[in-house]
Amino acid sequence: MDRPGRRTRRRDAPPPGRRSPPGGLSSPGRLLTPKQRAVFTFIRDYIKTHESAPTYDEIRRAGRFASFNSVQKHLKTLVEKGYLKTPWGNRKRALELVEPSARAGLATLPLLGRVAAGRPIEAIAQPETVEVPEMLLRGQDNFALRVVGDSMVDEGIHDGDVVIVKRQRDAQNGQTVVALIGDDATVKQFYRRGGRIELRPANARMTSIVVDEGDMQIQGIVIGLIRKFD
Repeated sequence: MDRPGRRTRRRDAPPPGRRSPPGGLSSPGRLLTPKQRAVFTFIRDYIKTHESAPTYDEIRRAGRFASFNSVQKHLKTLVEKGYLKTPWGNRKRALELVEPSARAGLATLPLLGRVAAGRPIEAIAQPETVEVPEMLLRGQDNFALRVVGDSMVDEGIHDGDVVIVKRQRDAQNGQTVVALIGDDATVKQFYRRGGRIELRPANARMTSIVVDEGDMQIQGIVIGLIRKFD
């Protein structure tokens, strides 16, 4: 189960004591772990099929939990994250879905895969989504990627963070971008040097990637991030 403390941040002001990309407003994140999402999906599909919620035992068997305590912990987390509600206390079929529109101020983005903050790696398409505060978004075309590596740590982007990306094909010097080099994706600071592009890490121990402008494509600019604090 996720521990409390997942934070979201826009990229327009650094947190105390650490340089970060523009961002600064914080609010609770609602990322689900794969197990939590599996439990939620089972409950959602069960309710659609049977027009009533499954029992704890049905959830336990579907999720292959060893005990009812594990079921209760996952259900409590789903309630705390705003995916379920239990309006009738401890009744075993009292679970209700919370419609996305009722999760105030949240938008659902596709989590398209992983992006390297160290060296280019493949951006792997995954059937996952992430909910983020609408205040973090710019326009309608946004998506999310999970960061792998530490080349952007001096800009506050760490291994395991989820970056929120506004899809666009161009960038200004100094903006943090998600760029494709061949079939690989990387997150770096963007600088145009004549007909060449420098993708600069925010880590003094690492070197820039320099390519001809025609050999890379900008997929979007990073406008925010979500981090889980353990």
